[in-house]
Formats: sequence, structure tokens, C-alpha cells
Amino acid sequence: MKVPLLDLAAHHASLRVELLDAVRRVMGDERYILGPEVEALEREIAARCEVRHGVGVSSGSDALIVALMALGIGPGDEVVTTTYTFFATAGAIHRLGATPVFVDIDPESFNLDQAATVAAIGSRTKAIVPVHLFGRCASLDEILLAASARGVPVIEDAAQAIGAATPDGRAVGSFGVATCFSFYPSKSLGALGDGGMVVSDDDRFADQVRLLRGHGARPEYVHEVVGGNFRLDALQAALLRVKLAHLDRSLAGRAKAAARYRALFAERANDVPIALPGDVRGHTYSLFVIRADRRDELREHLGRCSIGSAVYYPIPLHLQACFQELGYGEGDLPIAERAARETLALPLYPEITEEQQRAVVDACLAFYS
Repeated sequence: MKVPLLDLAAHHASLRVELLDAVRRVMGDERYILGPEVEALEREIAARCEVRHGVGVSSGSDALIVALMALGIGPGDEVVTTTYTFFATAGAIHRLGATPVFVDIDPESFNLDQAATVAAIGSRTKAIVPVHLFGRCASLDEILLAASARGVPVIEDAAQAIGAATPDGRAVGSFGVATCFSFYPSKSLGALGDGGMVVSDDDRFADQVRLLRGHGARPEYVHEVVGGNFRLDALQAALLRVKLAHLDRSLAGRAKAAARYRALFAERANDVPIALPGDVRGHTYSLFVIRADRRDELREHLGRCSIGSAVYYPIPLHLQACFQELGYGEGDLPIAERAARETLALPLYPEITEEQQRAVVDACLAFYS
């Protein structure tokens, strides 16, 4: 049985009529950049995050860049962030001439280690960017307290975590001065192309992001600042509005699939060196990431069994060649380095069947047997 890591065709099948209607609506309106579809999506996402403002942008990566630009981040500044995440988090910092300060992670959640983050705040720290990795909300209480005391803004990178919440129900997107989302097609709320959004409860900050996303022009051709072309396409916004209406059902399907994996492994595994993600309230399972002994060999075995998998992420950011000048070395952030050697994402999407998941578990157990 073939089990893909992600099956977008299955995901879009039930939405096909609504998605095509959205395309026709945009073509009838003939407004393809920003406009009413983008404005409606901005309101809907902001309401879901329990904040006042949403600003649609061209990608999740650009959401990070424009959010940091709105804070005035630049050369000589430091931004504290995790070493274990997608490259865009640190890339946005570096592109503005600032210096990423990498910290280690919590071994269970893969999110920022709070104590290490607080310890990394220095006189040149101008922002902290925690990441809600794999759909699990990062613990931020200590970070937010220390950041507030020192006047350091917090920008949440929630590229993988729309719809996530703390165990007590507080939504991702409502902690820092702003939160950045990605609508890359593989995300829990994915466009049929690229897109992103910055949400904020800060009126002045949101206004600055809106200004910067359109080359800093207000009105047109009158430029207050140098911004960029970070605008969201109306077509992607319309498609995302269709999928947003079904997001809760989609997230429930992910949670059900994650619970089924746990049950299947529990009933059939004996001393198999695999650690599963925890059953945490508010986790959206954008990715179902396990820890596995002999990870690379296991992945090769799964491939031979026609089962998809992926490594997120094989090299921590502090060990990437492009950041060599920062002076980090092997062993500096050992928990993240170990995660990079052991973690593996298994197939998980709302439409995955029990039969498919049994095939995944059988293949894993066969490898270790």
C-alpha cells in the first residue's frame, strides 16, 4: 500500500466545487492583488486569533521579514530565536542585517527552551522570535515576562501552527506584538500557491506592516519609507477563505489521526525505540514527528515500503554553513543537534485512513523486528 506523507488531492476533493466557485468569483471581480477578498480573509484570521488586525502578505517568509522591518530591526541588532526550525526564521533576521542568537530547545516539545531564551537576552537584543513548531504551542510565560520587563518585543512564528492553542485554550497569535502565519500548500491551512499573514493587536504596528507591504507608499507613488512587494494575491485569499471555513474539521481529523497512531503503536509495539509526540491539548499536528533510533535507516525502509516520510530538520541552524561566522560549533546546542539526528515525520493528514496508518505502523515495527 502506498501511503504518501501528504495527500493534497484527497484534501481538496471534497472542496473542489467551493474552490472553483471562489476562482470564478475573483475572475468576475477582476481584482487580483489585495482588494475585498484579502480584506475579508484578514478579518476572519484576526478574529480567529482574537486580535484586531490581520495583514495579508505574499508568504510566511515575507511575513517574518516585514514584521521585523516594522520593528526597525537592522544592523547591530540581535534577535533571539530557536536553532531548530525552518531556515526562514533565521533567514529573515539575517536579511535585515541583524544577528540571530540561537538557543536550544525543550527535548519533548521541540520548542524553545524558556530558561535558555531568557538567559540569551542581552543589551543588543531587539526582538525574540519563538516558533510554535509542528503545530504545538510553545510555552512562553517566562519568555513573555522577561521580554516585557526589558522592553523586548516578541514575534511569534506560527507558520506551522494556525489553530493551535495552549492547553488552557489561549490561541496562538495572541501572545506577542505580532504573529506570522504561512499558507504554503502543505500547511494545515494551505493556499494553492503561496501566501502568509501577520496578525497583531497593536494598531500602530499593524499600520506599519500595511505600509511596508506595498513599497512604503501612502498614497500610491508617495513613499514614506522603503518597503517591499509583500502583497497577498486575491485569488489565494479567496481559496483560503473556503478552506478556513473547514479548518476546524480538518484539525479534528489531524487530532484523530494522531490519537490513532498512538493507539496502534501502543497495542503492537514492544520495546520499539520510537517516541511519539505527546497527547497535548491544543496541538494541531501540522506534522506528526517521532523520535527514532536509526532514523535514516528507518526512513530508507519506509521508502522501500512505499511509505512517505520526511526529516524536519536535518541540520540545526547554528550549524548551517551560511552562519559559520557566528562562531557556533558541534555540541553547542546538543538537544537540537540530537533532534536533528532522530526526528522523522510520518504520514498524517485529515483524510488518512486507519488502513493506511496500520501500514505505516506495521512497516515501522517490521524494521525494528
